[in-house]
This record gives sequence, structure tokens and C-alpha cells, in this order.
Amino acid sequence: MPYQESKLLEISRQFQIYGDLLHAEPCKIGHINETYIATYNQGGIQVRYVHQRINTNVFKDPDAVMDNFVRVTSHQRRKLDAQGARDASRRTITVIPTRNGRPYYRNGDGECWRTLVFVEGVRTFEAVETTVQAYEAGKAFGEFQELLVDLPGARLAETIPHFHNTRRRFMALQTAVQADRANRAREASREIQFALRQEKIVDVILNALAKKKIPERVTHNDTKFNNVMLDVVTGKAMCVVDLDTVMPGSALYDFGDMVRTTTSPTLEDELDLAKVQIRLPMFKALARGYLESAGTFLTRAERSLIAFSGKLITFTIGIRFLTDYLCGDTYFRVHRPQHNLDRARTQFKLVESIEKQEATMQKFADSI
Repeated sequence: MPYQESKLLEISRQFQIYGDLLHAEPCKIGHINETYIATYNQGGIQVRYVHQRINTNVFKDPDAVMDNFVRVTSHQRRKLDAQGARDASRRTITVIPTRNGRPYYRNGDGECWRTLVFVEGVRTFEAVETTVQAYEAGKAFGEFQELLVDLPGARLAETIPHFHNTRRRFMALQTAVQADRANRAREASREIQFALRQEKIVDVILNALAKKKIPERVTHNDTKFNNVMLDVVTGKAMCVVDLDTVMPGSALYDFGDMVRTTTSPTLEDELDLAKVQIRLPMFKALARGYLESAGTFLTRAERSLIAFSGKLITFTIGIRFLTDYLCGDTYFRVHRPQHNLDRARTQFKLVESIEKQEATMQKFADSI
């Protein structure tokens, strides 16, 4: 959205920031919330903050989102401080309260705004470029989970209920195939048949959670590489961001989405399917970083599903793309005809690639 200086100035005055707003610029990273990087003069020193409008069309309960957000980041900071960690203020997000102590501000138009400390000296990448970066990504999300293993208090709210529930996603696909309201089922028949043949994997993690064979944990649920901030000098992971989907889940969902988004050399809508394949060196670096940090708390049952989780989450995202294609592209933004079908094909090709190497992947994970 276009930057509206008068509105942002009014928003900035609602938070406990003691300085003069000099300027602000939109942040183009992320597709859900409206985000600005704002520079303030505080006693002659320029300091930056993040002003962000929460997308209440996606996150319909901002109170729950921000309660989760504050509980998680406050607990992380307390643990980092207790450990004597260096750069603690760069290793977790800091929420700036409003003048009356609230975690966010709702203006007269019903917009919900929050303010965060801007983490300096870091950068993000849209895609993993090296095995070192893959290692850092795995380590960062493993440490994120480890810091929250002992989060006190009530269960976190589900900010997007059933987000990784593969059975529900599978049922939605079946409904979309039956309805075929966009008259696209024939064109996607091969992808539909592939998806329906995978039903045997749909309930594996859900059943393990239901039967308490694996524990429910506090998880990030959106573990794309661009949600990890890396130090611009050392390249080390500093901070995990984009915390609106932090909620109860399985640690395996987080690792599985890392596999999906970091191990293939292509984008998720690659047209040349011959290029879509899992790169074992990337997987090994990712798994090593993750298990070195998360291995302190993962159970044997969770570890046994490390390789499988990548296949499951990739399949889950694939059927979401396919379902949206059959429904007429109502959820994911598309930029060309059959865009969602292309995305589904890419995910399903990666599922096949993971399946071929799943035993090798799991053997490596077991060795760590």
C-alpha cells in the first residue's frame, strides 16, 4: 500500500517511542502484513523501529496473535538473558508497548498496529545459496523451538486453526474434485490421481500426536529461509521473525517445511520439472544444524520421522495449490494461467524425489 505519512505519524505517537519520526519506508518483504521501517531521532542518535499493520483478514483475532507474540518473545528473552547470551536484543524480537501498555494499537478505522525494535546488522535471503546457510537455518529454527520447550502458562492460541492438518487439506481436495466448479478437473487429472494415491501418508503425524506417541510443541509453522535473519558480517543466524503463526503444533511440521523450502534448487512454481529434486548436501546441512540445536529435546519417535516430515509437508502444500486451482484460484495469488497447477506439479515432483532418497536421508539424521 502507498505510504501515508500523516497516518504513520499518528500511529507512531501511540507507542512508547521517545523521539521524533524522521522518515519511513515500506518494507517489501512478506505478503500478509503492511510493514514500514521508521527512523527516529532519539537524543541526536538515529534509531529504527518497525511499524506493522496486522492483516486481520488472515489473523482474525489480533488479541490472540499478540498474546502469543508477547509470551513467546518475552520468554525467549528471559532465557537468553539467564544464559548470559551475547546479542540477546538481536536474537529475539522486542515488542514496543503502546502508551497505555498494550501490545498493539487499534485506530478509529479498526486497523491493528504493532511496533517492534528493528534488528540492525542483519539481512535475509529469499533462497538458500550455500550449505552453510542451510546449516544456519536449521540451527536457528531448532534453537527457536528449544527456547520455547518450557514456555509456562496456558496453551497458546491457534492463530490459524488446523493450519498443518493434512487430513483436512486432503478432504478439501476431495470436495474440490467432486464439485469441479471451475471445470478444471480434467486438465489436472494426472495431479489429482497422484494426490489421491498418497492418502496413506496423510494421517501419520496427526495419529502420532493424537496417540501421544510424539508431543505437541510450540512451533513456528512458517519456516521459510527468508524468516531467518543472518548477521551481515559473520553469516551466523541471529533471529527468527514472522511470528504470527507461532502456536501449538509438531516440531516435525517446522522441519518438514524447511526441507520443502531449502533443499530444492528451484522456485516453488518451476516449469522445468527435470530441475526439481532434493539436494542431499543441503538436506544434510539443514538436518545437522537443526538436530544440533533441537536434538536436546526431540524424542526418539520424533527423530524417526525427520525425513518423512519433509515429504508430508511438501505434499500438504502441493494439495493446497491443487485445491485452489480446482476452485478457481481463490486463495493464492496467481500471475499466469495454471499458476497454481504449476505449483502443485513442482511440489509433487519434490515429493517423488524425497521418497526416492527418504531412507538415505533418515539414515543420515539417525547418525547425528
